[in-house]
Amino acid sequence: MIVSAEEAVLDEGGESTWSTGLRGDALAIFKAGLERADPLFLIDRCLSLEGDHLVVKTGEGSRSWDLSRFDKILLVGYGKASARMALAVESMLGDCIDSGLVVTKTGHGEALRKARVFESTHPVPGASSVEAGNLMLDLASKADERTLIINCVSGGGSALLCAPAHGLSLEDKRSISSLLLASGAPIGAINCVRKHLSRVKGGFLARAFHPATSLNLILSDVMGDDLAVIASGPTVPDPGTWGEAIDVLRNYDVFDRLEPGLRKVLEKGRSGELSETPKADDPVFASTANILVGTNYLSLLAAKEGAEALGYPTLLLTSRLEGEARELARVFVALAIDVLAHALPARAPLCVLAGGESTVTLRGHGRGGRNQEMALAFLDAACDTGLDLRRVAFLSGATDGNDGPTDAAGGVADAAALAACRRGGLDIKAALADNNSYQILETSGALLITGPTNTNVCDIQVLIVS
Repeated sequence: MIVSAEEAVLDEGGESTWSTGLRGDALAIFKAGLERADPLFLIDRCLSLEGDHLVVKTGEGSRSWDLSRFDKILLVGYGKASARMALAVESMLGDCIDSGLVVTKTGHGEALRKARVFESTHPVPGASSVEAGNLMLDLASKADERTLIINCVSGGGSALLCAPAHGLSLEDKRSISSLLLASGAPIGAINCVRKHLSRVKGGFLARAFHPATSLNLILSDVMGDDLAVIASGPTVPDPGTWGEAIDVLRNYDVFDRLEPGLRKVLEKGRSGELSETPKADDPVFASTANILVGTNYLSLLAAKEGAEALGYPTLLLTSRLEGEARELARVFVALAIDVLAHALPARAPLCVLAGGESTVTLRGHGRGGRNQEMALAFLDAACDTGLDLRRVAFLSGATDGNDGPTDAAGGVADAAALAACRRGGLDIKAALADNNSYQILETSGALLITGPTNTNVCDIQVLIVS
């Protein structure tokens, strides 16, 4: 965990508020959840090499693969945590691996011996994303029935691995991704559209891997851990349809803003002129195993352990928090008020934890992300309601270390942040109206900076009431 001195507010004793008081406790609790999501820990927890057999153990049971059956083992992956996941696999299998390709976000790489690490762009695909998609498809074409592909999958893969279909261009994909990301649509809805415009998403990569055997180790960054949604489900049957993709675009007022050529492709898909994504009865899935190795819920359990170790009775609220970030912030403020006024749902001291992924509907032109906006909106609601922030700290952070298109993981709302805003004459409401949370949180020393964490299991919110 890195929070630089330039980004910290100093208390009266000259100490950083990131290491003292309620803010320091909130940071320690967040860090406990983050450490449990480390792919090195997760892979070591569920994978083992027993003689010639690679064994995978999860809460749902155990499966094994006899490595002696294969002439070649390829290590591949895509997503913001994929390189660290691959590092864990490589540490276990060593020279059993022949080669591979791992695609991750720029700055999220690891030093691998056997697989090439290729850095790509996120959250909007770029030219490197298309190159990554072509490289992955080329590698897949060299696999046969005597090949085992171990695939490390995590969130972010949708943008990092891009292979436009149906004659579409990169600019078409960038345009639709940007419009959807700005619309407030949840990730599942966005990915429904992405899958129908790709040669790798929505089960198409499983088809490309076939007839090889593929073992897909998946780290979830979506609520409910739907494998078909994570990284747009490249190795998972897609239940969605062209019609549903168009419905998403219409529901979020995006369809009529698309270029005519892109709308024509979507309409051709709905009319049956273009094929659907691979469904569950496709024979390619007989040689495909998709295994969940890490989730937001597991990280929340670790955060709960961390909070209780600090002496806080703890309520784990949900791992499926969703909705507009600024509206959810008001819910957390209401919780804090009820704890102080009515001991509801319990008396103070209390720690309330939640996880999931909120959304932000862009109304302005500022800089920020969903977690930063939630922290700033918490400050705003606290001012409106008269909540005593001397007894409260609220932290919202992305476990991947990247909140929106920024270098921050999120932010914190507490008395120190509010005091810094008032000293600097900062207008919180104006910043929210312009979606400009980054600037105020940075200036007030309330910006959470972790650097790339090389993991990705959604977001974590920590509310402490003392």
